[in-house]
Amino acid sequence: MGPSATPAYRGPEARARAPRRADPTLPREQEARLRAIEETVRGGGRLTRDDGVFLMRTPAIHRVGRLANEVRERLHGNRAYFVVNRHLNPSNFCVYDCKFCAFYRRANDPTGYRMSLDDVRRLVRDEYEPELTEVHIVGGIDPKLPYTYFVDLLRTIKDERPDLHLKAWTMIEVEWMARISGKTLEAVLDDLLDAGLGSCPGGGVEVLSDRVHAEIFPDKLSPAQWLDVARRVQRHGVRMNATMLYGHIETDVELVDHMVKIRALQDETRGFMTFIPLAFHPQHTELSHLPGPTGLLDLRSIAVSRLMVDNIEHLKTYWIMQGLGVAQVALRYGADDIDGTVVDEKITHDAGATSPFGVTRGELIRLIRESGREPWQRDTTCSRAVPA
Repeated sequence: MGPSATPAYRGPEARARAPRRADPTLPREQEARLRAIEETVRGGGRLTRDDGVFLMRTPAIHRVGRLANEVRERLHGNRAYFVVNRHLNPSNFCVYDCKFCAFYRRANDPTGYRMSLDDVRRLVRDEYEPELTEVHIVGGIDPKLPYTYFVDLLRTIKDERPDLHLKAWTMIEVEWMARISGKTLEAVLDDLLDAGLGSCPGGGVEVLSDRVHAEIFPDKLSPAQWLDVARRVQRHGVRMNATMLYGHIETDVELVDHMVKIRALQDETRGFMTFIPLAFHPQHTELSHLPGPTGLLDLRSIAVSRLMVDNIEHLKTYWIMQGLGVAQVALRYGADDIDGTVVDEKITHDAGATSPFGVTRGELIRLIRESGREPWQRDTTCSRAVPA
């Protein structure tokens, strides 16, 4: 359906007033539970952990999506946000051995790479488009890179393009910088801010479950440690995102617990900009025997996240991981943001993603309009957006 055939937009209030019939396929007690959840959400109440688990398991996925869409439209109307950005992954060497990762390389691996600061400068000078507004920077925990590299990389980009917002370094990387520098976390943040840091991405958290942590990423920060670092980063005035990796060995309960823990930290700090469910890609990883998430789980994770994480304003469908088609549908299942142009994503594609490495601004606008939404180009912190 092209943009000209899109039905007229109806706000969430109009749809909420529409009569609802009981779902004959649901047992009576499940129908009653779902209606109670709908009443709570429409009344502005907060869902419980048990509510979230129910929503992750109910077969009435379209009602869950419809309810999430009402919340999404209550917050953002018919707008769908995007950013013109690029990814920069300066090194794929890493000291950690995470079973879900296909990006990392060990020392002396011939397929590993490490960008010099001159490489970064040439890239920014020769390839970064004039309309670019954001650079998303994450990489491996490379033991051969000194602390000064992480700071100087930001400064190098800012020297060439002072207009760019640098969304850089996960909580894993920030904690590593404090460790190798002997500085406090706060002193590291001061150095990064002085060099041009604008905000932090939300990766590295995976799932806030001690069981999952022990099984597939035991060397990285534990759930409690990640939350502590995120708390300190936000208290230092640095805004960030939060992600959630689904579709591997986690349970429904663990996903909901993750949402609740992020929600609790947001109640405390108000420093999260966006919540981002990430679809796991098992190919080329130590978990390649797993099937990976289905499209149904993609949409359910988006919808339940919108309903449970009620205090983070924006919810992103990360098209690189979920695919462009699912991302379009997700804009009707609770997501209000489709990320950006990306251009040169490596981490997910090393794990077998078949989505494009990047799309143009025009393609994003077309995809959003096809979904019946209005495209709005935003800045990184979502503090400013204009119709595209």
